[in-house]
Amino acid sequence: MANKYIDSTLLDKAIVFAVKAHANTERRGKGFPYIVHPMEAMEIVATMTTDQELLAAAALHDVVEDTDVTVDEIRKEFGDRIAQLVDAESDKFEAGQTEEESWHARKQAAIDRLAAASHDAKIVALGDKLSNMRAIARDFSEIGDQLWNRFHAKDPKDHEWHYRGLVNSLRELSDTHAFKEFAGLVDSVFAN
Repeated sequence: MANKYIDSTLLDKAIVFAVKAHANTERRGKGFPYIVHPMEAMEIVATMTTDQELLAAAALHDVVEDTDVTVDEIRKEFGDRIAQLVDAESDKFEAGQTEEESWHARKQAAIDRLAAASHDAKIVALGDKLSNMRAIARDFSEIGDQLWNRFHAKDPKDHEWHYRGLVNSLRELSDTHAFKEFAGLVDSVFAN
């Protein structure tokens, strides 16, 4: 039986772009190439939609936040919709503040932005957040509270506040398997 043809030209281009943008960078404290995370986020998004632009945005979701690529470059290469989705998923940094100093304000802004975001932006964000939460849950099961030392915010209560806020902001997707897994992992890691 022949495979069904899918035009994945846009997605293929986004994957290659993301691979190049994240080249030679390691996922924080993981020992593997950074690109593994956006590819997992993309796979999670694929469980919720076949929309090639959403899949491409998932592949590209960290290039603006974590590389020298700009939103304008994403817009030029991939169009307005993908640029807007990537921008919605990118933390906004304040000049003159360290990542530690701005952590709480950035995370609150992200929670608020996500709560007001479009359905499509929430799908892309859930791919990212579930990938992050899977890694946190795996690492927490292996090293416990030492895990939090990898982050700019070291207090697990800060992370609990952030992830529970994300669960609330993404509740519109509560009928998806990805959301159920995400909320379950948050409850598991931050069980009191």
